[in-house]
Amino acid sequence: MATQALISSSSISTSAEAARQILGSRNAQSLGRKASFVVRATSTPPVKQGADRPLWFASKQSLSYLDGTLPGDYGFDPLGLSDPEGTGGFIEPKWLAYGEIFNGRCAMVGAIGAIAPEILGKAGLIPQETALAWFQTGVIPPAGTYNYWADNYTLFVFEMALVGFAEHRRFQDWYNPGSMGKQYFLGLEKGLGGSGEPAYPGGPFFNPLGLAKDEKSKKDMRLKEVKNGRLAMLAILGYFVQALVTGVGPYQNLLDHLADPVHNNILTSLKFH
Repeated sequence: MATQALISSSSISTSAEAARQILGSRNAQSLGRKASFVVRATSTPPVKQGADRPLWFASKQSLSYLDGTLPGDYGFDPLGLSDPEGTGGFIEPKWLAYGEIFNGRCAMVGAIGAIAPEILGKAGLIPQETALAWFQTGVIPPAGTYNYWADNYTLFVFEMALVGFAEHRRFQDWYNPGSMGKQYFLGLEKGLGGSGEPAYPGGPFFNPLGLAKDEKSKKDMRLKEVKNGRLAMLAILGYFVQALVTGVGPYQNLLDHLADPVHNNILTSLKFH
């Protein structure tokens, strides 16, 4: 009896061990599958920096390439324009990011330049004949009222030639960073060498105050720049709409609204009342 009990106990323990091995193998396979799934899931959105950054309508797809390394990156790309393998694959994502920064800078300068003559004119700091709304200064020839040294069309062609040259040089620096410092340019080439980052060339011409010396301040200032650039681009769009709807400049729109908010607002201007 003792021998039979010992054999039975041994058989039970052997069966239990075999069962544990089988279950362990299955669990290991299951865990392997789960682990591999988890690895894929976490590697899909590779948030390298700013993992706690706020997200604006981000998706699993957008987070797979918008990893928080770009200034002002909140995962917002509903059309997939920056996706190197999606709908935006025909455009270089780095060029899009660079283009946003450059257009934001142009918009910031343009937003100030478009409203400054109105403000200075109403303050009596410049003559009234030069204190014109931005769309009456010859930018749009049919609406231009200011006489320059040449007619509006000649001036437009001349400006296009100058801007085209500048854009050509800018594209050269993008394609081959630092190349502008190797080409002779009126003795100014030493200041045009750049920093190796086309969007942030730095140097005595583009960072004369020596701002953003450390990495933290550099990151903060780049974020502020892209935020203000986006705001300025929306402001320029608002200037266009206001000019078409009201026929006056943005500063005059503001003065009219402050003088009578009830009768001068977006609803009354669009004739929704």
